[in-house]
Amino acid sequence: MTDQQLVPDWLSNPDVVLLRDVATAVLHLAAVDRLDSFTLPYPATAQRALDALVLQCLRNGAKPPAGVPEMMRWAGARPLGSWPLDRLPTDLFDIADRLINEDSGEPTQLCHELAVRGYGDSTGRQYDRLVIHEALRACRAMSSPESYAAFRRLLVTRPVLTQADWAEVSSDLFLDPVRFLIEEIYAPVPLGFRRGGSYLCCHRCLTLLHPVSDTEWWCERDQCRHRGPAPRGRELVASEIGDLRQLRKPLRQFVTGPGQAETSLEIELRALGLTVEMWPGFDAYDLRVTFPDGYVWAVDVKDWAHPAFLGRSATAVRAEPPYDEACWVVPGFRVRARRDYLDIYTKERGEGAGGLRLLTDDQLKRAARLRLSGERGPDATIGPLHTDRTMPPGNDRVAVHTASPPSGEHAAPTDGTGKNGAEHA
Repeated sequence: MTDQQLVPDWLSNPDVVLLRDVATAVLHLAAVDRLDSFTLPYPATAQRALDALVLQCLRNGAKPPAGVPEMMRWAGARPLGSWPLDRLPTDLFDIADRLINEDSGEPTQLCHELAVRGYGDSTGRQYDRLVIHEALRACRAMSSPESYAAFRRLLVTRPVLTQADWAEVSSDLFLDPVRFLIEEIYAPVPLGFRRGGSYLCCHRCLTLLHPVSDTEWWCERDQCRHRGPAPRGRELVASEIGDLRQLRKPLRQFVTGPGQAETSLEIELRALGLTVEMWPGFDAYDLRVTFPDGYVWAVDVKDWAHPAFLGRSATAVRAEPPYDEACWVVPGFRVRARRDYLDIYTKERGEGAGGLRLLTDDQLKRAARLRLSGERGPDATIGPLHTDRTMPPGNDRVAVHTASPPSGEHAAPTDGTGKNGAEHA
């Protein structure tokens, strides 16, 4: 038995399981207004989570929440590391980690990851994954990878559709195989998004902003909030636009957001003179990057709030279409917000991942520039380091690298020129 096997699995830690129950309850209650006047009984998930939390507080000699409304207040006001749960693994949560955003009252992305992206009975029934799988099935049946790519771009670039937008999308022949899905995944926009007869889109991520006061708007995307107040984009006057639809939240959270990081990389890598194919082989991975000498990188972009969940999900990139090296990429703001992000990912990454590295988008672009300039050392590689592991079976193009970078597996994030700490848009 190895040392790693002797370490208890934090995913089955009782207090982590309890927080997952609370996170699930938060999501179930998120659409309920005025919880203080909510009539009993609460949903069973909320009552079970409250009961478990009260019991654990009493065991620890702490004052428990008086009811579900107070548990919801805890979710917004208290960082998870400060909850009276003495069995939580040390440093699992950052000081900023909460289940509900204080400014907007909306569940955080971490809340979604704990409840939806965590491991358990719900893993195989996640809405966004089911939608993507169904789109893949429909497009494969029509032998139309172009239709799948068009569907993915739709979810990334058009999370909000006016009546005129809907008519335009409805006439796109590439989307015919997935028409039945599009009609399901775009839902009417709740009135809570409207202020003064208008809706407002975020200029950066294109999703609808939430009005949080008479003058302020809030963006639900973590990356936008990290970069400051949301810039105002399209203003949609309700009396002029007809019916307004938006993607359902799981798709906005787990497809639109990461997809925008994918398409940004596509644009920037093509600007370097590289050939980029998006979602090749019916989404075997996100970007297939080909250098002028025919060398190929496979890149999957991940945008998760918690690096431990991301590490636990790590698996080797699929072998087809073939490539020479592969990695996962995370938006650099995640690492700037949590400096141990890459180290936690590596710690939690399982052996089945074959040493799969996680780079920031800046690190990937810097490695591409170095390789284009003729560099062939460790700084110009994205594949596994310190390893002679066998890569995914059937992929005879994968190169095995044994060199190590000067400062360990994870160099500090750069601005793409090798300078540390610079903010990247």
